[in-house]
Amino acid sequence: MPEFFAVSTEDRSHGKSSVIRRQTPAALLLLFATVLAPRLARAQGNYEIQVYPYETVAPGKTMVELHSNFTFEGSKSTNDGTYPTNHQLHETIEITHGFTDWFETGFYIFTSAHNGQGLDWVGDHIRPRFRIPPKWKWPVGLSLSNEIGYQRARYSADTWTWEMRPIVDKQIGKWYFSFNPTFDKSLHGPSVHQGFVFSPNFKFSFDFTKKITGGVEYYGSLGPATQFDPIHLQQQQIVPAIDLNLSPKWEINFGLGVGLTGATDHLIAKTIVGYRFDF
Repeated sequence: MPEFFAVSTEDRSHGKSSVIRRQTPAALLLLFATVLAPRLARAQGNYEIQVYPYETVAPGKTMVELHSNFTFEGSKSTNDGTYPTNHQLHETIEITHGFTDWFETGFYIFTSAHNGQGLDWVGDHIRPRFRIPPKWKWPVGLSLSNEIGYQRARYSADTWTWEMRPIVDKQIGKWYFSFNPTFDKSLHGPSVHQGFVFSPNFKFSFDFTKKITGGVEYYGSLGPATQFDPIHLQQQQIVPAIDLNLSPKWEINFGLGVGLTGATDHLIAKTIVGYRFDF
C-alpha cells in the first residue's frame, strides 16, 4: 500500500475543478473515510424543517403544503460528492391525505435551486402515519410516522433512507409541547452500516393571541443510537418560530434557524404554508 495519497477536491462555485496535492498519511485518510465521511453525509436534510404534531389530516381531507428553506450560511465544500448547502433554496411540496381518524399518508417532492445549478429535482419520499384515535382520550397525543424514500446522490450520499418518528404532544392551556424522538437509517450509501441515528426534535410554544403563537423548535442529529458522535460532529439547531392561526384550513409557520455546532448549517430561514382541501 502506498504511504501517501493525492486528494482531489472540486470547486463547484466557479464551475471548474482543481486538484490539490497533499501528502496525507494513508492511515489518516482511511480514518477520515470510514469515520467522518458517513457523518458528513447527513448534513443535507433541510427540505422539511418541522416538529410534527400528533394531529393527522381529517378523513376525506387533503392537505397541500409548501416548505421553503433558504440556507444563508451553510457548507461551502463537501467530501462526499454532494453539493455544498451554502445559498441553496429548497422547495418541498407535501401532499397528505387523511383516510381515517387514525391514519394518513403523505407524499413529498423535494427540489433545490442554486446559482449555477438551476432548479433540480432532488427526490421523493412517502410517509404513512398512525395515531391513537382522539376518542380513546389518552392524556397525551401519540402517533408514529414512518418515512422512506430516495434522494439523488449529488444531494445526499445516502440515497435511500428510512425515518421512524414517534410523536408525543400536549396542549396545556396556552402552552403547547411536542417531542419527536426520531431514528434515521440509511438503506443505501456510506452510512448503511451505521445503524439507527438518533435525531431528536422538540417544540414548545405559547399562544400570545388566538391567531399568533410563538415558540422555539429544536432539531438534532446526535449520531448512532448506540454511541453518540462527539459534540462537534453532531448537528444541533435552534429555530425561534411563529405560527399564524388564521383559519382551520390554513397552516402557516416561519422561523430562523441557528446552528449550534460546526457540523450544522449556521443560518437557515424556513417557512411552511399549507391548505386543507375537501377531497
